[in-house]
Amino acid sequence: MASDPMRVVIAPQEFKGSLTAVEAAAAIEQGVRAVLPDAEIDSVPVADGGPGTVEAIVHAANGRTSIARVDGPLGAPVDARWGRIDAGRCAVIEMAAASGLTLLRPEQLDPRRASTHGTGQLIKHALDANVERILIGVGGSATNDGGAGMAEALGAVFLDEDGNRLPPGGAALRNLASIEIDRLDPRLAEVEIHVLCDVQNPLLGHEGASAVYGPQKGADPACVAQLDRALANFAAILERDLSASVAEIPGAGAAGGLAAGLMAFCGATLQSGFAAVSEAVRLPERIAQADLVITGEGRLDTQSAYGKTVAGVAQLAHAANMPCLAVAGLIDGRAELPGLTDSEASTPIGMSIDEAMSRTGELVPAAVERLLRRYSA
Repeated sequence: MASDPMRVVIAPQEFKGSLTAVEAAAAIEQGVRAVLPDAEIDSVPVADGGPGTVEAIVHAANGRTSIARVDGPLGAPVDARWGRIDAGRCAVIEMAAASGLTLLRPEQLDPRRASTHGTGQLIKHALDANVERILIGVGGSATNDGGAGMAEALGAVFLDEDGNRLPPGGAALRNLASIEIDRLDPRLAEVEIHVLCDVQNPLLGHEGASAVYGPQKGADPACVAQLDRALANFAAILERDLSASVAEIPGAGAAGGLAAGLMAFCGATLQSGFAAVSEAVRLPERIAQADLVITGEGRLDTQSAYGKTVAGVAQLAHAANMPCLAVAGLIDGRAELPGLTDSEASTPIGMSIDEAMSRTGELVPAAVERLLRRYSA
């Protein structure tokens, strides 16, 4: 009597700069088919609130996407993709699509001037579509403006002591003297807004937005100190003018403080990006019906244990008493991830990063083959 085919859930996030989550899932499936040609495959691309969140949720929920022309981080127009699910009642937005690092060349990075204005414009597009709920992934930002640009796009006014509007960017907030919200879009009070993030950083201080994430956005130590002082002034004015005390809330520092601004101006709540995505794609139920789970990301290291996709998938597999394998472009050290059975790097020893990234689509299936044959043995 023939045994039932193995049921495999494939749940990777994007391999940054190489494969989208959907493409990564297809590459992993190719490797699985080479070893287990009769396997039943359930492909569930996932994300943790960063780039790829819209694609993962919309793909799993059979939603649809739209393109909106909005302001990029430094004001130049960009075409940002956003999605709608749940019969159009829920919008899914990535701030990275409008205000993200990947929209700028390395020499353009400047968190003193970069603005979240385009993210606010995306929110306005969602409001114009009469949605009831908005999910906003906040990973991958180029900004450090506390969400001031986002709020300005939705009607808030930021003034200096002479009554002049502030220019865009985080550095300008050092001159903030007052905030007017009389013209803030009233529809914000009628929708639920959930911020999808997986960091616990507060807005200010040595663990805050400027100190921890400013350097990757182009900030040197002097710039970090300048931005932190500017956000401290911003937080003080928020508390005085809006009665919004958000600076110390864990996660408020996400996306250069965009999370703080979304809470203060939009009444948003913060939640785990991976948890929200896995719920939206029904990942726990799908894992419970599997015999094996395979996940993946571009780099597996000690940071992977802190709220990242591979750690989340491994924990769900562990809870279901299910083996979980992971493939990554690079494995740096040995991350201790509860529930992870085994892992394999797709980049051969001695191959350059540039070559590996250009060949990820062929290297991942080969790594999955090695991983599965070792697991089977």
